[in-house]
Amino acid sequence: MPKIGAHMSIAGGVSRALDRGSELGLETIQIFTKNANQWKGKRISEEERRRFVQRRDETGIDPIVAHDSYLINLASPDARMLERSLIAFEDEMDRCCQLGIQYLVMHPGGHLGSGEKQGIERVGEALKVALLEKEDTGVNIVLETTAGQGTQLGYRFEQLRDIITIVNLPHRMGVCLDTCHIFAAGYDIRTREGCERILMEFDRVIGLETLVVIHANDSKRELGSRVDRHEHIGEGQIGIEAFSFLLNHPRLSELPFILETPKTSPEAQVPMDVVNVSRLRKLIRRDQNEID
Repeated sequence: MPKIGAHMSIAGGVSRALDRGSELGLETIQIFTKNANQWKGKRISEEERRRFVQRRDETGIDPIVAHDSYLINLASPDARMLERSLIAFEDEMDRCCQLGIQYLVMHPGGHLGSGEKQGIERVGEALKVALLEKEDTGVNIVLETTAGQGTQLGYRFEQLRDIITIVNLPHRMGVCLDTCHIFAAGYDIRTREGCERILMEFDRVIGLETLVVIHANDSKRELGSRVDRHEHIGEGQIGIEAFSFLLNHPRLSELPFILETPKTSPEAQVPMDVVNVSRLRKLIRRDQNEID
């Protein structure tokens, strides 16, 4: 049975994310290990590390997935930015290692007009360097599918495959499939048939065995818009049927489904994470013919 979770805030310390996840009854969570909009983060103290491990064991929340900083761009053609991004990314790996987090999700980055092929090569080579330099961390890199906004890479399955091929360390690489992102990139998952077709394509190009986590997000924008705007489950352009099929697909049944949906809504009387988690859980093992 898939585990349902959400991205949790680390305000007050990384262990607070586990407290918040436990309060919501989550089975899995995603976190930033520091402020996602800063290059350098406050050092994780030994006391905070111990509390994180303790709360992880007490809550039973597993897996815990980390997401890297939004500032990092390993596809940048600017040598100085690329070096800064690689240093920051390796620091993210160190922080995951310190907390015992196995998976670090990252966006492949943007080529900034230098060309997709060149950008893909830079990302692949940079990730290879990071993995070899941090070989003892036990942290695996998870490439996230993107919407393809601007010069973003990772909006086609083939691009992720090519990065993994360049890295040439398949046992240290995985993929995160974001439902909003692939829909915005042009993969139509609105129906059961559409989901099956897209999963078959993913399996052919990359392999479903590489999937580590699903980001469960509806989309504010239309199919192929190349615009990354998340919406509450069942309230966007994707609709509820896709999530029902994905949650009950036998090849995805052991994966964590992690929400990155908006935290608030003008009409909501309860936190929207509660609403969206409930919507996903109600779909598990539900007959597809029962969907409204």
